[in-house]
Amino acid sequence: MRTMKLAAGLLAGALALTACGQGSATKQEAGPDGKTVVRYMNFSANDGHEKDLDAIVAAFQTANPDITVQVETIPYADYFTKLQTAVAGGTAADTFELNYENFVTYAKNGSLAELKDVDSAVYKKSLFDAFTDGGKQYGLPESFSNVVLFYNKALFKKAGIAEPTAEWTWADEQAAAQKLTSKGVWGDYQPITYNEFYKALAQAGGSFFNADKSAAAFDSPEGLEAANWLIGKNGKTMPTEADGAGTPDFDSKLFKSGKLAMWHTGVWMFSAMADAPFDWDVVVEPGSKQKASAMFVNGLVVSAASKNAEAAQKWITFLSSSDTTTKTRLATSWELPPIADEAQLAPYLEQKKPANRKAVLEALEATVLPPVIERQQEMQDIVTQELTAAAAGRKPVAKALTDAQTKVNGLLKK
Repeated sequence: MRTMKLAAGLLAGALALTACGQGSATKQEAGPDGKTVVRYMNFSANDGHEKDLDAIVAAFQTANPDITVQVETIPYADYFTKLQTAVAGGTAADTFELNYENFVTYAKNGSLAELKDVDSAVYKKSLFDAFTDGGKQYGLPESFSNVVLFYNKALFKKAGIAEPTAEWTWADEQAAAQKLTSKGVWGDYQPITYNEFYKALAQAGGSFFNADKSAAAFDSPEGLEAANWLIGKNGKTMPTEADGAGTPDFDSKLFKSGKLAMWHTGVWMFSAMADAPFDWDVVVEPGSKQKASAMFVNGLVVSAASKNAEAAQKWITFLSSSDTTTKTRLATSWELPPIADEAQLAPYLEQKKPANRKAVLEALEATVLPPVIERQQEMQDIVTQELTAAAAGRKPVAKALTDAQTKVNGLLKK
């Protein structure tokens, strides 16, 4: 899933952008027929959804005959480098696509136009709020995916254990995992990584940064609880690196083979598990003190340098929330639309497997977004490496947290 891939390695370069390129507005010319031209640059249509985007563009142009949309679709691997160069050089498209991590950077460096008179009620609140900065709206949610708890119903039934519910806590999950772990079967799987840690930290009631985000603050009682939650499973109810954990597709193969009872992973795995030879379902992930689901969201923005901001906003509004877009996304499994009207999502919710697809939307009621800094990839690597060292027994968990926080704060000062 593209939203899972953080463009962290390119984020540092993006932060270096200055407003110097914004004085020269993007060169725009009306088409030969006198229509307003809106340029749109994106990555998510690449590799399979180009025709879907074309269909949405055609519907928009039919509804808005005075506007022509020119699409430029870039492979994800190249996208943020090209975008950074275009914005810095004053040649950015009128509208473009950003994942949340990069949105934070571009919103703060003045590259984005503030959106006016947006109907926020159209969107799921947590998705809409992700694209605000300083109380102003600089983007619209385009699509999302999130993480839920998969579980093997057959294994639960065989063990005589009640299936997970939305009311479960970590304690409930741990108790079930211990009972479900037996020869050849693991009770649980949740990677010991930065991505899982910041989420578990929120579920424990903690924060990754202090209030003004000037320093890391996860070396705390809540941080210790979160780290112990992840590491405490290792080798007891969940496979270790020695067992193959962390290798490509290890977890999906384990679950699909019927050797894993519970699995923390994303909704993008629904189609891959559709032909699993047993009954399975999903539920909102348990928390400790509160629910907090990881959310991966793409957004649509208007360049601050655009000469056609009004038409550009009209286009991204259509692309993010129109009936045409919603139907196209649901029909082609092109991630999920961010709309609030669940009646329009009925085709998705009515699919038979998993039965509890409503958990995907319920998870949006309490979400946590990834912490973002300039040196994003370095931060992620530090946290993952320290947690891995603790999981392998090379240092105490508390020491790993202290070391990770010290190193992350060092990144913030450089």
